[in-house]
Amino acid sequence: MRIALVGTGSLGTIIGALLTRAGEDIVLVDADRDHVTALNEKGATVTGHMELTVPVKAITPDAMDGFYDLAIYLVKSIYDDDALPGLLPHLSDDSGVLTLQNGIPEEKVASIVGRARTMGGAVGWAGILRGPGVSELASQPEVMTYDIGELNGERSEHIEAAKAVLNNAGKAEITANLTGVRWSKLLVNASLSGMSTVLGSNGGQILDDERALRAAVSIMVETLKTAAALGVKMEPMQGADPNLLIEIIRQSEEGALALMKVIGQPHREGKASMLQDLEKGRRCEVEAINGYLSRKAKETGVLVPVNDKVTEMIRDIQDGRLKPNFANLEAIELRPLQDII
Repeated sequence: MRIALVGTGSLGTIIGALLTRAGEDIVLVDADRDHVTALNEKGATVTGHMELTVPVKAITPDAMDGFYDLAIYLVKSIYDDDALPGLLPHLSDDSGVLTLQNGIPEEKVASIVGRARTMGGAVGWAGILRGPGVSELASQPEVMTYDIGELNGERSEHIEAAKAVLNNAGKAEITANLTGVRWSKLLVNASLSGMSTVLGSNGGQILDDERALRAAVSIMVETLKTAAALGVKMEPMQGADPNLLIEIIRQSEEGALALMKVIGQPHREGKASMLQDLEKGRRCEVEAINGYLSRKAKETGVLVPVNDKVTEMIRDIQDGRLKPNFANLEAIELRPLQDII
């Protein structure tokens, strides 16, 4: 297949390197000209839990040509209004678009490229863009997973082909409940990535601070309650079933916190993409992650006070009214977990 990986940031650089190494016919597409130049001149360099440099082909969006059989779409959601219309002329009737973005982006993608072309999925690992052409794998290689699916839950040729491609960059599984997978990933992003952004921390610093971890688990509970109100059945990811969290909290709050430390261990070095963007002076995806959860909770009447506060603080950081640091924990009002389930 002829593949375009559109949006070559922290994850895209690593995926692009691994798919190229595997012999896929792939081009890496990114609007950052310095990044594209570095990729072409020096290759895609992966550091951290994996060390390699792979010569790749990279272009800016204006250099795309012809049709692509598969577009792996990793553009930040705040740039969708420019990126998706630019992708459309390079899709044939038989093309597939696999969005691996944060949040729950499938409906937006489908509204522009068409539902028949749209697939989605959640990435189970973290990367940190260290500079033009260089990305750090911040999770252990064994958790490089993808849960992907069609909007209608069917097992199509498109999704089978996408699975085969992604297996060259980890392990992909096909789900019949894409919405459930998406909400499970939203639970992780809103909680751990939200706290990482507010605190200016990596995952390990959250796991090691009891108040920060309690705040993150509070957001997880708020996400579970919102999903339940919407009739969404959340799916297990990497062997962890979020639906069990509330029952575990009922039995023991301390046991729930200890379990989260174990589950989060392979991702200790991960750093929220929202925080990475803010550190570069760019706007972040707060409206697609924590802001999305707040909006959906309001629609259903579910109270999500911890997430609402984290959303407010991320917006304040983005607008220069606040700095990310652990002092921000004092502004988050926490209740015992057993009181909010």
